Amino acid sequence: MSFTTDAVRQQLEELQLIQATLLPDELLAFLDEDGARWSRLLREYGDAVDPASISGHGSAPAPSAAPRIRVKPQHASVWFEVQFPGPGSGNPRLPAIAVKGENMSRAEQQRWQHIIQERLEMDEITTSDFPVYQLLCLHLLPLLHDAVEVPGPAPAEDASKDEAPPPAARFHALFTSHHLVSPKKRRALQQWAGALAVAGFAKVGYPGVIYAQGAQPGVEEFVASVKAMQWLALRLRFVEPLPRVAVAGGGGEARGWTEYEKVGEAVEAMRGLGLERWIVEMGVGSKSTG
Repeated sequence: MSFTTDAVRQQLEELQLIQATLLPDELLAFLDEDGARWSRLLREYGDAVDPASISGHGSAPAPSAAPRIRVKPQHASVWFEVQFPGPGSGNPRLPAIAVKGENMSRAEQQRWQHIIQERLEMDEITTSDFPVYQLLCLHLLPLLHDAVEVPGPAPAEDASKDEAPPPAARFHALFTSHHLVSPKKRRALQQWAGALAVAGFAKVGYPGVIYAQGAQPGVEEFVASVKAMQWLALRLRFVEPLPRVAVAGGGGEARGWTEYEKVGEAVEAMRGLGLERWIVEMGVGSKSTG
């Protein structure tokens, strides 16, 4: 049987949240014969001015089953296949997740399934409105990245890492979140920016974007303060030294604290700093935005 309109929207909202949270090297693909329908609906849902207008009953038939997806980091030999809860699934609230891999041993597969089962019993997942997002993006993918062995740097890079950064090294950081609407949070961001001599901006509404720049100690304290607050789908995209190319080019230095209401305005601000790709490559806006 097909989904109701409300069920389609609920699934699309969670899929959009997952898609917005994935890193650039984490690939999402739809599986099964309904995959093309879900892919089309998700694309239309993301493009719609009013997402509530997406009904799932347009020119193409509505999906007959809950979505089934595969999420795989490009550099990993392990991936997850997720069956969303819904009509016809074993549990109407919790997803079914299988771990797959290239040349994966039985012991390794059992270890991952044990981890998945443990997480499925956590209150934050069993009571969540977005259990697939919680389990996949906040638990399993970070664990997978930690388990993947990253090749070591070349000797020349090793030598450079031994050199301590200058005391006044400038850093910058970028957060994304499901939304940023709370007046309390917006006031706190402004107060911290002033107290820590941090410049940047907050893009309010849906999604939320926070960019901060300043001396390393100030930026790191700002990042810690933001993370200490309660958020939905907060993701620290990076905190790192301000690129030398921006500093050497005389650009890249933000002034004061600003709020924007549109993604295009945030992208344009980063473009003015010569740092456009640092936000576009995180999946926020596009080079044609604005």
